[in-house]
Amino acid sequence: MSRRLALFFLGLLYATPALSEDKLDCANPQDQYSMTYCAGVDYENADAELNRVWPQARAAAKRQDEYIADDARSRGLLTASEALLAAQRAWLKFRDAECEYQSYAFFGGTGQPMIGSLCLAQLTRERTEQLRQGLNDR
Repeated sequence: MSRRLALFFLGLLYATPALSEDKLDCANPQDQYSMTYCAGVDYENADAELNRVWPQARAAAKRQDEYIADDARSRGLLTASEALLAAQRAWLKFRDAECEYQSYAFFGGTGQPMIGSLCLAQLTRERTEQLRQGLNDR
């Protein structure tokens, strides 16, 4: 009996990756599971793009520091790169809290995780665009 049970669970382990490999059509999700999954994928993609742009923004701020860091420090101010890092940390806290709050409109429902992920994706794309704009302004 225990051998059969072990074989059953082993079969499930092999089947699970196959199920996850089935690609959902995120261009046209048809059920709540698909919509939630696709919202998560959307956020992952937005976050990956933010993480691609972030080093460029940090590098631009550090280049600016070459000209202003000593003056900023003498005035008791943050350097450009320090200010950018502080802003990013504050933004991350805001984004996470804001999206948790927005998801509470569907508290306890199957749509709550989807709304949270959609919010995370949207705010992350907006922040990425802000960082890109900062690159253009420097």
